Amino acid sequence: MNPFSSGTRLRDMIRAIRACKTAAEERAVVRKECASIRAAISENDQDYSHRNLAKLMFIHMLGYPTHFGQMECLKLIASSGFPEKRIGYLGLMLLLDERQEVLMLVTNSLKQDLNHSNQYIVGLALCALGNICSAEMARDLTPEVERLLQTRDPNIKKKAALCSIRIIRKVPDLAENFMGPASSLLKEKHHGVLIAGVQLCIDLCKASTNALEYLRKNCTEGLVRILRDVSNSPYAPEYDIAGITDPFLHIRVLRLMRMLGQGDADSSEYMNDILAQVATKTESNKNAGNAILYECVETIMGIEATSGLRVLAINILGRFLSNRDNNIRYVALNMLMKAVTVDSQAVQRHRTTILECVKDSDASIRKRALELVFLLVNDTNVKSLTKELIDYLEASDQEFKGDLTAKICSIVEKFSQEKLWYIDQMFKVLSLAGNYVKDDEWHALIVMISNAPDLQGYSVRSLYKAFQTSNEQESLVRVTVWCIGEYGEMLVNNVGVLEMEEPITVTESDAVDVVEVALKCHSSDITTRAMSLVALLKLSSRFPPTSERIREIVMHHKGNVELELQQRSIEFNSIIQRHQNIKSSLVERMPVLDESAYIGKRAGSSQATLSADKSSQPTSSGASSLKLPNGVTKPPASPLVDLLDLSSDDAPVSTSSTTEFLHDLLGGDLISPAPSGGGGTDILMDLLSIGSPSASTDIPVPNTISSKQGNAREPKIAPAPVMDLLDGLPSRNENPVYPSIMAFESSTLKITFSFTKQPGNPQVTVIQATFTNLSSSAYTDFIFQAAVPKFIQLQLDPASSSTLPAGGSGTITQMLTVTNSQHGQLCLASKSTLGP
Repeated sequence: MNPFSSGTRLRDMIRAIRACKTAAEERAVVRKECASIRAAISENDQDYSHRNLAKLMFIHMLGYPTHFGQMECLKLIASSGFPEKRIGYLGLMLLLDERQEVLMLVTNSLKQDLNHSNQYIVGLALCALGNICSAEMARDLTPEVERLLQTRDPNIKKKAALCSIRIIRKVPDLAENFMGPASSLLKEKHHGVLIAGVQLCIDLCKASTNALEYLRKNCTEGLVRILRDVSNSPYAPEYDIAGITDPFLHIRVLRLMRMLGQGDADSSEYMNDILAQVATKTESNKNAGNAILYECVETIMGIEATSGLRVLAINILGRFLSNRDNNIRYVALNMLMKAVTVDSQAVQRHRTTILECVKDSDASIRKRALELVFLLVNDTNVKSLTKELIDYLEASDQEFKGDLTAKICSIVEKFSQEKLWYIDQMFKVLSLAGNYVKDDEWHALIVMISNAPDLQGYSVRSLYKAFQTSNEQESLVRVTVWCIGEYGEMLVNNVGVLEMEEPITVTESDAVDVVEVALKCHSSDITTRAMSLVALLKLSSRFPPTSERIREIVMHHKGNVELELQQRSIEFNSIIQRHQNIKSSLVERMPVLDESAYIGKRAGSSQATLSADKSSQPTSSGASSLKLPNGVTKPPASPLVDLLDLSSDDAPVSTSSTTEFLHDLLGGDLISPAPSGGGGTDILMDLLSIGSPSASTDIPVPNTISSKQGNAREPKIAPAPVMDLLDGLPSRNENPVYPSIMAFESSTLKITFSFTKQPGNPQVTVIQATFTNLSSSAYTDFIFQAAVPKFIQLQLDPASSSTLPAGGSGTITQMLTVTNSQHGQLCLASKSTLGP
């Protein structure tokens, strides 16, 4: 034996490594073996090279570095014997990957082995190429793989098809080379070749639209034939799984049929019969059969199937929901969520079963079923579904109540057609799961009650009764306290009693008791207690006999550790005790809250709330407006207005006024009206692109103009938009008149630019800047500064004064002469900042 060779066999090395009790012992054994292997490699020992490489592969799988053995792989691959080649290719696939530069050296050996006369060596080369093929190798070896796709040996043909899949994924441009061979593979009888050929067709469809069209025309009939033969074939032990013939081939064929039939009515029509046959004949009592049925349903819902076939598919999913296997029920719920958009009526038939899934013990099934129920709700079934969900809310698990409560609130808010029904359902939710109701939901309920004067008495009485049994629900307590504070006299005097109500008797003291309990409850947070104090203050005015008791309750919190409660307690006590003359005015009933404004605010601030789903109705200008109750429509803020900063929060500017401003800015008829549906964005693009070669031309940093004022400070404002001021404007006469623009305006300072150009010299622009002080104090040491990019030359004349009078009683003017050396290529623009 060569003294440098490792005499240890692979099994002995594995036994020694597994016998190590510590990591240090294992590292010592591996180091010793690696040293022996390195010595054998350096001495070019060929007798045990395959054994050494096998040991290296095991060491590599343990995570130790084995890069020193990569070249040994190439040597073994280049050898003539099959055993050496087998170890070499195995090492190639394990020790190297497509990113290794060494891999390029094996391309020639692969090419030779792909043309070898021994089918087993050809199989080794195809297997290695299919696992580690790079883009360069794919381009070089594609002709050999195409040739092998047409051989007679089914094993070689199968491996060539799998290798072709790898090539197409690496180089999609080569897809057209495999379209013909792939379609011919579908005529084979061997199931292994068929599965590989179908998968090759699937990847071809993903890689190329031309391949998709080719296979759609040439392979649809063959796929139908394959599926019919497999479905009707007699028992074959080599392909049988749980009494079903080759479910793997079933599933692959169905997937390819889904890709070919999607969006194509002719192909879909040709598939309808065989899909119906598979859906009805496949047994559903075995997992393999369920897999085929699920894939069949996916295909039916993915192609242009007939309505009857879709109903059949949805009925199969309905049967899945009754299966005891949680996995089958989960995938059925997932598929039904997709099917709702296709055929909602068919899914509605399984509503009862879906509702049972909401009560399932598996958390993932519960959540998925709840999402599906939410999609099934419409105006006709909302009341029955809501009742079912609310009934389950009481018995549901604590961890599920949050999701269930949120969905119920969303359903009630979205589909409520009657305020009374909405209020009743929300009261039930507050009573059962008030601790899980989000702030937005009970805020919306209060807004609804304030806008329903005929239901306010009913609401406060219902809340009073609910509070007696559910005073541990935080949101219920808050709404109850608020309503008693606002409508306490309705509770006591039984105002607005509805026909369905049972009469109750509530005294003024009882109403105060409710608020006192809410205030003293140990579980109440600071928000609830603060609301309770406000309610007590209001009741002291509504119920004068209880005023002294209320004052004592309020004063109990004058030393509270919470500063908010302490301050309210002291201030409210002062109002009750010393300011009787103004107390009634201070605690008047809240004005009716603007429901449409509140819903609009919610829709704008939260993308997850249901109110956002009620918005986005297109208008004639192409923008979207917010849909609000009672026919109130509030147009959204124009993005153009926001960009140009032409409006403030207290003075909104309409889109039309913005457009007129831009027309004035650019000189009357210099811009054409925006086409219908374009909105203000096109005008803005026109504004920014005048005088520039194209809309995408990079514009250098524009002029930066700043104003510095003495004894006055202004916060920095957002930069004004980059606008083309003059350059590029077409002149209609020899001495055009350019409109003045408002370069900057705030509550304290206004800057106006007026423009003139020298005849025959368009590069030069003379700008007169006029400054007006709008504040109440004069600005001293006023300095105007400007910075320009390199292609602009600026001459800044002295200002007319250094003191800017207050109140707009005087102005300062200053002349700027700007020369644009790249006139016609780059625009003259401005950006202003304000410094202290």
